[in-house]
Amino acid sequence: MLTVQILCVGNLKEAYWRDACEEYAKRLGAFCKFSVTELPESRLPKSYSDADVAKVIATEGDRLLSKVSPGDYVAAMCIEGKLLSSPALAEELSRAAVNGKSRVVLIIGGSYGLSDAVKSRADLRLSMSPMTFPHQLARVMLCEQLYRAFSIQAGTKYHK
Repeated sequence: MLTVQILCVGNLKEAYWRDACEEYAKRLGAFCKFSVTELPESRLPKSYSDADVAKVIATEGDRLLSKVSPGDYVAAMCIEGKLLSSPALAEELSRAAVNGKSRVVLIIGGSYGLSDAVKSRADLRLSMSPMTFPHQLARVMLCEQLYRAFSIQAGTKYHK
């Protein structure tokens, strides 16, 4: 069974976001070993520079990469990434498994984005939309799309 992990910076502050992710996690259990790992956000001083932001991005990137194994299939969620339809995401997950990947890791960075090191490590740079979404909503959307992708693979009626 494929292992799917979302690695993300920060936690879900609102109960309704947590509830939504928990619901999709429960549903995903029928298709894969699913987990979410939250890593701490780096804080900026009240008055900060571009260099401070770059340091935060690099620090968070190092934390994220420390959780990735060499054999993992990694998808970095970034606005400049590739736009995929739900069926195309299902195909991408299938392709990773067929190519011998037993673990898929999807990475959501902090509010300032992902480091170049994380993007370079990624097998896929994936964008949900050219629009910007709050990180909490993006996580729920990603969980839903993963569930939809596995439902497509299984031929269930969820995806119409």
